[in-house]
Amino acid sequence: MNALSKTSAFLFLLLISCGEKPGNGSENEFVPLFNGKDLDGWTVKIHHHEVGVNFGNTFRVEDSIIQVLYDQYGDFNDQFAHLYFNQPYSYFHLRLEYRFVGELQKGAPDYTLRNSGVMFHSQDPRTMPKEQDWPISVEMQFLGGLGDGKPRPTGNMCSPGTDIVFNGTKYNGHCLNSTSKTYDGDQWVKAELIVLGDSLITHIINGDTVLRYSKPTMGGGVANRFDSTVWKPGKPLTSGYIALQSEGQPVDFRKVELRNLRKD
Repeated sequence: MNALSKTSAFLFLLLISCGEKPGNGSENEFVPLFNGKDLDGWTVKIHHHEVGVNFGNTFRVEDSIIQVLYDQYGDFNDQFAHLYFNQPYSYFHLRLEYRFVGELQKGAPDYTLRNSGVMFHSQDPRTMPKEQDWPISVEMQFLGGLGDGKPRPTGNMCSPGTDIVFNGTKYNGHCLNSTSKTYDGDQWVKAELIVLGDSLITHIINGDTVLRYSKPTMGGGVANRFDSTVWKPGKPLTSGYIALQSEGQPVDFRKVELRNLRKD
């Protein structure tokens, strides 16, 4: 049995043990979150801007691809951005494809080179002040190889404003590397994320299970200038919004689909 098959079997057993059985029909099917034509159903939040302002046409659609571009920016100016799907989820299986294209935008931090991701269990973007940089969320981080022969795994975990448990212990770092291969160039990479509320979270890259962890809670650092009324350290993150990330590196996303693993 390969790693992906083991993950599927474990997921099935866990759902049954929680009193939830996979159903028939749409509940058990992948449905597109992105319609391939426009950003209907999605909301933009960019650092230094109010929610809903797509500064510089950062997120745009062409040829059934969500493009993240900075050709109308000038200096990057820490304008970290996220594109949120308008419905929150708790138990779900998300899959998408991404690829890195072009050059890092002028003024973007060096660590954002060939760096993007998908946020989940995120706070509602409408609760984010204009000057909040990162959403309180968990991130499945995407990294591209730098063509230098050095390993640079993708499908990692990063934790702006959150904590997680790894191998039975609270993880004290901000990012946790996966066991994935390194993917150089502009090739499309398939990423999958299986989230079971605040219990098991599984990252899959091109069919290989590369990381598992559990128990995301609000806490930690990195997210700044958030509304203090939403800050509740230790609160379990059982659900939230999904968002595609923009950090200064042009990136494409396509085939963004989700299977809801239980009824609300």
